[in-house]
Amino acid sequence: MKTKTTNPIELFLHEQSLKKTEKASKSEITVVPIKDGDGIFKQIVAEENRFFIIAMILLIVGCLGGVAIALGAGGKTIQTALLVFPVMATLSLILAVQPMKYIVASTIIAVFIDISVIVFNLI
Repeated sequence: MKTKTTNPIELFLHEQSLKKTEKASKSEITVVPIKDGDGIFKQIVAEENRFFIIAMILLIVGCLGGVAIALGAGGKTIQTALLVFPVMATLSLILAVQPMKYIVASTIIAVFIDISVIVFNLI
């Protein structure tokens, strides 16, 4: 059985512990599930999927850029610059922790340019 204390230090510590538990219960993380009716683009740019999407973006953009350089763009300054600028923009957006819609849009542009340069060098 608890006994009431009149010691001011114990009362202060007890009040502080109560405040901390109230704050901890209020700051719970809520996860918002993605609905089935949402489009694929909304699911990709959702901030909940940020770390997975960024890992895939780094893999896709890095590999496609390397393939494009290896297939003949390495010796051509204009094609190399055309490949490097969108990839660096994408990486800068990722590093600056920008919203996913900007990162995904920059990735789409970079992938389109990479594929265009690959097709141009193969023809």
